[in-house]
Amino acid sequence: MSAASSSPNFNYGFPTPGPQTPSGQKVMNHVFFLSETEWKRVREEEKLDLIIIGSGFCALALAERTLDRNPHAKILIIERGSFFLPQHFQNLPISYQRTLGGLSETFPWTLSVNTAKQPKGNIQYQHGMVPFFGGRSTLWSAWCPRPTHEEMAGWPEEVIQAANRYFEDAEKLLNVVPADKIDENLDEPKLRRKVAESRPVYSKLQRRLQSMLKDNRHEIPSMTRFMAAPLAVGAGVQEGLDFAKFSTPAPLLNLIDRQARRAKIGEGNPLYIVTDCVVTRILQQEILRGESKEYHATALETSRGVLNVGDANVVLAMGTLPATTLVLNSFPQVEKAGTRFTSHFITSVVARIPRDAYSFGDELEELELAAIYVAGEDPRSKMQYHVQLSVLSDKNPEKFAEKAARYMPDVVATASPEQLATSKDHLVFVCAVLGEIDHDNPENFFRPNGGSDPTTNVTLQVLASDKDRQTWDTMDEGTFQLLERALLPKGANDKGLEYWHGEPNEGAWSQVRPSPTQRRVAGLVHEGSTLWIGKGNEGVVDLNYKLNGVENVYVTGGGLWPASGSWNPTLTMVALAQHLADKLAKRS
Repeated sequence: MSAASSSPNFNYGFPTPGPQTPSGQKVMNHVFFLSETEWKRVREEEKLDLIIIGSGFCALALAERTLDRNPHAKILIIERGSFFLPQHFQNLPISYQRTLGGLSETFPWTLSVNTAKQPKGNIQYQHGMVPFFGGRSTLWSAWCPRPTHEEMAGWPEEVIQAANRYFEDAEKLLNVVPADKIDENLDEPKLRRKVAESRPVYSKLQRRLQSMLKDNRHEIPSMTRFMAAPLAVGAGVQEGLDFAKFSTPAPLLNLIDRQARRAKIGEGNPLYIVTDCVVTRILQQEILRGESKEYHATALETSRGVLNVGDANVVLAMGTLPATTLVLNSFPQVEKAGTRFTSHFITSVVARIPRDAYSFGDELEELELAAIYVAGEDPRSKMQYHVQLSVLSDKNPEKFAEKAARYMPDVVATASPEQLATSKDHLVFVCAVLGEIDHDNPENFFRPNGGSDPTTNVTLQVLASDKDRQTWDTMDEGTFQLLERALLPKGANDKGLEYWHGEPNEGAWSQVRPSPTQRRVAGLVHEGSTLWIGKGNEGVVDLNYKLNGVENVYVTGGGLWPASGSWNPTLTMVALAQHLADKLAKRS
């Protein structure tokens, strides 16, 4: 490894001292990303095949798939933010938990007063964006279920079939492992105990709770299915680790290295990534196509100068709402963009049951985890919900605080140190419950407001409809049935189940169910549907993922969702991005 600086004429302190004020971003630019000089050269000289805006899941899926098929493809990824975390924050020391939220989350829209002023227990805001290299992939929960055909109700059949064809490839890319397979090789007690000394295990607790739920599924009338949680936690690029939350920075950096090696021996082209570059507008010109009007994206206006699109295809892989803002400001002729909005509302419930109430309680290791995905549906509206159930058996919370935080299946829905400290003799059940918002609600919208900044000149309004409130009631009751009937051992006394009341770090256990205002979370997640996909002009984007009326601009991500369902969207986003990569490869 060379210790030289970036300049051949000023190395090793000769003839004068070299640069004395390096920064992390400068180092990353020197090694991986485009420097100012290289960015200028790419803008002025390179003829690109694919321009991807964003560096999250869909960007990785597009670039990786395209370069696997054609290593000579010339791809540029444009990221608005700088380098922040090298991988998912749960893979880092526990202190990195403090990076969640705060300045790591931005809200590039104005929230309507009707939404912001809702009383507690209602929807009050939409969670924001993570404006850094890797985006939300460094902070996500990693749950990756495959939606069923029924759960994709309202989607074009062609898109459903495409998603099903690509799910397996998407799971490979994201390193998805069912929770009951993480430690399936630990049946031998001595081996399990040995592994448990270094990390929590997904073992007996996982299997026995799944068995209980199978036997008692009739206790939850609204439940449609359940399974061991599919988690993006395979070792992947991190050799030697058997559990690591997936994020895109490491795979993207590895992809840059791979393409650099290929380019050096003439077997490929470099993968270009520029950071700290905000795309503010896409310029277009009308193309003559007989009597029909078609437009062609010609250039990108960015915070670091204009980029000539040339013959490249442009893919919006930057998150649902920023992509919609860019479409609204760049392509006013595109109809219906932003007129539909979906997301997921949330209920959060933490409960505990004495460990000795379970016949297998004394067989558990000192620290065991379980993760189970439970899907359900309101019987009247047919609107969906699901429960992300994380369970901890922690006999020594003070000792295992760092390990539990590192390995918890859910990034946000986790037990607090205070909850665990008072539950050494209990199983702690953490329920993050997500329900779908009705995309037909005419009160919900995302539309321009005339502001001067083209990256934030939009207003978001989202309110719960009667159908949403009905679904919310059903999913809350289904959650209580899960805890009070399906997973509570028969014969447990009335004091066996308790709920946490209060803030995670300041509260108390009680037999009383938490009220709606206590359990219902103000913020929404998994926004979508603002650029939904449909046949012809039925949607905003056609079945080839192309923005209607613009011949070289394509869309990925949650904006494509015709209806949100309740399932976590990342796996489907990646599958459809891989499908888009193959479609574009065939056209080139």
